[in-house]
Amino acid sequence: MNSRKIAVIASLAALSVATNYAMVSFSNVKLMDFIVFIAGFSFGPLVGALTGIFSWSVYGPLNPNGFSLPIWLATMFSETLYGVIGGLIRRKMGSEAVQDARKYRVNLSLSFGALAVFMTLLYDIITNAVFGILAYGNIVYAIIIGFVPFGLFHVLSNFAFFGLGCAPTIGAVMKITGGEQTGIADK
Repeated sequence: MNSRKIAVIASLAALSVATNYAMVSFSNVKLMDFIVFIAGFSFGPLVGALTGIFSWSVYGPLNPNGFSLPIWLATMFSETLYGVIGGLIRRKMGSEAVQDARKYRVNLSLSFGALAVFMTLLYDIITNAVFGILAYGNIVYAIIIGFVPFGLFHVLSNFAFFGLGCAPTIGAVMKITGGEQTGIADK
């Protein structure tokens, strides 16, 4: 791991934590998932996972909603999924598909939005299951109670953030860092 990757991880983790505190009054509407995904897509699954881990390493113990070690570990693990999946999606797309993305911008935006729904549901199932065991001794009850309405806000906001933001943000990150020109954000 070189100093440039360390700086990217630290910067993205700091941005992730800062946006969480800035949006604390909006329950389950956060940019952290989006930022961790962008880190993984732009710099690979390891950088994405580490961005998620470091984001929760800071935010978890200082969470305005309180601290619980098992829930903190579940959220930290679940957050890494956004970064890992982002990196794997980039690998799966291949450089040719990424460069041709400007031709398929609407489809790409819908694909990122749909992927966000899947990842967010997975995240919410894992974290609500841990909460359910701790608070109620019942996983199913906690998943149902935890999802409505909070999980619904989480899913819908991530659909919007990913669908509207992934293409231009990935293009900007690649330009700024001198990475591969993706064509995603080109007009």
